[in-house]
Amino acid sequence: MAAFTSALSLPELLALTLHFMLLSLLAVGGAITTAPDMQRYVVLDNGWITQSQFSASIAIAQAAPGPNVLFVAVIGWNIAGLWGVAATMLGCLLPSTVLTLYFARWGARRRDSRLLRAFTSGMTPLTLGLLAATGWVLAEPFVREPTQRSGAVALVSITLWSMLRSKLSPMWLVALGAAVGVFGGI
Repeated sequence: MAAFTSALSLPELLALTLHFMLLSLLAVGGAITTAPDMQRYVVLDNGWITQSQFSASIAIAQAAPGPNVLFVAVIGWNIAGLWGVAATMLGCLLPSTVLTLYFARWGARRRDSRLLRAFTSGMTPLTLGLLAATGWVLAEPFVREPTQRSGAVALVSITLWSMLRSKLSPMWLVALGAAVGVFGGI
C-alpha cells in the first residue's frame, strides 16, 4: 500500500500531469527532446528531485531495454512513486497519442501535398535543436566541474560531429559514453 502514497498533493499531481501534457505536444523527436524543460520544472522550479536524480533517471531508463520514453516513468517514480508514474506517463503519452492517431490518418490521405512535405522537412532542424538542448542539460554538471570539463566537451563534440557528419550508429556513441562512465568519468 505504501507504493500508492504520494509525496505530492492532488493539485501538485494534476499540475505535474498538465505540464507533461503540454510537453507532450512539443515532443518533436520523442520525449527526450523535452528533457530540458522537464528538468527545469521538476528540479529547478519545484525541487521535487535533485539534478543527480534527474540525470540518473534518464541514464537508468536509457540503459534498460524498451522504449526511450521509460525515463519519464522513472522521473515520475522518483517524484511521487506510482502516482508520479501515472501522472508523468499519462501526461506524456495521452496528447501525443491522440494527435498521432488523428494526423497519421489525415496525412495518409494527403501524403503528396507540398505543404505536408515542407512541414515534415522543416521539423528536422527543430528536432536536432531540441536534442542538442537535451544533451546540454545532461552534460552541464560535468562541464561545470573543472576536472571533467575538457572530457565532457570532447565527448559532446564527438557525438555531435558523428551525428551530423557520419552514418555511425548512435549505439556506438552510447557505448562510448558508457565506457567513459565505467572507467572513471571524463
